[in-house]
Amino acid sequence: MFGVSVPYTERLAVVLICKYIAASQRPDGSWRRPRRVKDGFVPQEEVPVYENKYVKFFKSKPELPPGMSPEDETQSDAAALSKTAKRNMKRKEKRKQQSPQEALSAELEHMSLAAEEETASNSTEKAKKMKNLRKKLRQVEELQQKVDSGELKTPSREQLDKLSRGQALRDELRLLEADL
Repeated sequence: MFGVSVPYTERLAVVLICKYIAASQRPDGSWRRPRRVKDGFVPQEEVPVYENKYVKFFKSKPELPPGMSPEDETQSDAAALSKTAKRNMKRKEKRKQQSPQEALSAELEHMSLAAEEETASNSTEKAKKMKNLRKKLRQVEELQQKVDSGELKTPSREQLDKLSRGQALRDELRLLEADL
């Protein structure tokens, strides 16, 4: 059994000292066999997680600075605010106390500013679109010149599609120029 001849009575003592982990059922329904373990065995789930010195130090470190009591912390919250933070707090309180009509007028002003920004961004989008259309038209014209000069004898399907889109690109560019 152990590779060494041991009298029967001593074998019983060795067997009695060993512990067993009982059979258990796995999540899929199959059964684990009972396991014999040495004395002092600790299951993996019960082994504490290792913490290095750095982690232990910061867990044991108090959150307050040395010499400061928790009562002092609650008093210093209001005193810890800077001048601008206090000023901002007052402004927020004033806004809350404003009448609903004033709040609506402020909201309308904000919306009108947003609309102006939207028109500005809309015009930049149109300018980008026009630039892109001009570039595509230039490519179509270059391709047309190559076909006309005989440099490109058999244009591919994509090139023919590009040539056929030329008029649509010109129309779209005219529309965008008319909107500006």
